[in-house]
Amino acid sequence: MSAPEHRHDTAVLDLEPGEKRRAMRYCVTTLVASAMLVFAIELIFRGDLSSTFGFFLQPSKPGWTTVILFTLILIGLDALLGRNHQSLMIFAPLTLALAFVGHQKSRYLGDPLYPTDFLYVRQIIELMPLLVKERPWTGVALATGIAGTLALLVMLWRMWRRRAPTLCYRARLARLGVAIPLLAFFVSIMDYATFSWTRDRLQIIPMMWDQKENYNSNGFALAFALNVPMAHVGAPAGYSDKAIATIARPEATTTVPEDKPDIIMVMSESFWDPTILPGVSIKPDPLAAVRQLRSGSMLSPEFGGMTANVEFEALTGFSNAFLPAGSIPYQQYVRAPVPSLATFLKSEGYSARAFHPGTNWFWNRTAVYADFGFDDFQSEETAPLEKRGPLASDEAMTDQLISTADAAEEPFFYFAVSLQNHGPYEPNRYADTSHTVDAPISQWAKDSLLSYAEGAADADRNLKRLIDWAEKRDRPTVIVFFGDHLPPLGPVYVETGFLKDNVAPRREAPDQMKLHRETPLVVWSNRTGLAKDIGSVSPAFLPYHLLKAAGITHPYYTGFLGEVSRQYSAIDRNVLLAADDEATIDWARQKQIEPLIRDYRYLQYDMMFGKRWSARDFFPETINRLVAHTS
Repeated sequence: MSAPEHRHDTAVLDLEPGEKRRAMRYCVTTLVASAMLVFAIELIFRGDLSSTFGFFLQPSKPGWTTVILFTLILIGLDALLGRNHQSLMIFAPLTLALAFVGHQKSRYLGDPLYPTDFLYVRQIIELMPLLVKERPWTGVALATGIAGTLALLVMLWRMWRRRAPTLCYRARLARLGVAIPLLAFFVSIMDYATFSWTRDRLQIIPMMWDQKENYNSNGFALAFALNVPMAHVGAPAGYSDKAIATIARPEATTTVPEDKPDIIMVMSESFWDPTILPGVSIKPDPLAAVRQLRSGSMLSPEFGGMTANVEFEALTGFSNAFLPAGSIPYQQYVRAPVPSLATFLKSEGYSARAFHPGTNWFWNRTAVYADFGFDDFQSEETAPLEKRGPLASDEAMTDQLISTADAAEEPFFYFAVSLQNHGPYEPNRYADTSHTVDAPISQWAKDSLLSYAEGAADADRNLKRLIDWAEKRDRPTVIVFFGDHLPPLGPVYVETGFLKDNVAPRREAPDQMKLHRETPLVVWSNRTGLAKDIGSVSPAFLPYHLLKAAGITHPYYTGFLGEVSRQYSAIDRNVLLAADDEATIDWARQKQIEPLIRDYRYLQYDMMFGKRWSARDFFPETINRLVAHTS
């Protein structure tokens, strides 16, 4: 049976009385549907009824602005599809699904959903088997729900196409004539980098420095839209060739010992000390070696995930604090050669190789490592390793590092990222556990913590193996070892009282931030021994400590970055920690930024996005290598 034709000719002008009533009824119905949809989205994302009501009832929040925006979107989509309200069958499931994913991400990683998260959707799919293995019935329920929802939508779509009257072209053009200009107006005011009087009047206040508050205040939909421009990084205020010229040139020049030391940097997946959890006892000690070798702490910019952002800082000496919140440099900004430790050491006759026993596309590493100057990248595809549990073992990765180093004839820089202790930590991950956990928590949480502790102990033991091997070498060797972030232990944190929620908040008092972000750091040389009293440092300062232990100097890594590290221990988006632990909260929002930090930001922008005026003085090894940025 074909659909009736042109019963609802709802043009804007010259309407008959019946048509006017139908047009008014359609607009009111669409407005009500939009309000219900926005309410459902906020309720799903927030998981809290009172907060959702507050979004609509508080005049300082753009709840009804969002409803009007959704109404315009639905009107425009209805015009394109040719039937009243059919757009809901596309728009509602899509936005509700995004809100659900956003809630889950906030719960497990602490950050809301960003548009750029879809750049690494393949990573999420790759991790699904581990997630399902941890909670199989949740996986079954999710798969069943998705299949059932899709089947229902297809049925409703076909039924609506058969029964709903089509709109005539006059009505469709009239709706588009109203919706498109107003939607274009909304788009024009969404760029948070420029001031908009209208946007302020609509109570849309971008809070890009605090994304949790940004989503809480503006709502999921508008905050998500505000984050679309984060793919572009604007120049910091004052950036120019003259500003770069006024930065004090470092006294340090490039020097390398005649007997060039080999360098191995290991970033150990989620390596952390679980014995600091309240009321927890783990025997034997899972970090026995690190307790004797610890040089200090690495203060991670992340919690429970986002390894690539820690890796970015550790290899480049640049800081995520100068980039948009929620951004992932590996996915968005590394699109051409970027100076790194590999670039520099390679220019001094080193071979530079990267190791990661996972897939080579994860976090876009293949392309990024090439832009960082690595000669080679060994991954699961080129050098598959024996597994312990579901993932490649730390022991096998250490074997690979040692065998590759033993075969090397020239000095080398090796950067390795482990995989074995990646979350989630399903109970009974290992059949041959050698540790016991005693804690006043549920059996599931205790078993999950045991899986993590067993993996941490493996990482600790293999660090000891690596150092024992290096001690016997004739060639000078430097080893740097650190955890990228705390593990995503979720309920374990809550049940032990370590955290109130599954993840640590982005904004905390400095002492709490250290408690929830510090991971063990080891800097060791077979010539000079253990580097001591490094303190708690951002990963961006690791190149300085690494090269210092190797007896190597460089204008940026030991010169400029060394000066920054002597005055500051850590740089976070929300807090700046001085070497004496004095904290400057919300430093990035102040009108006057401390000159040294301002210059740091200038240099990073200049080499990543700008004209590279600083290359000759600070990164001389890049003069003939860097090409125009392509992003």
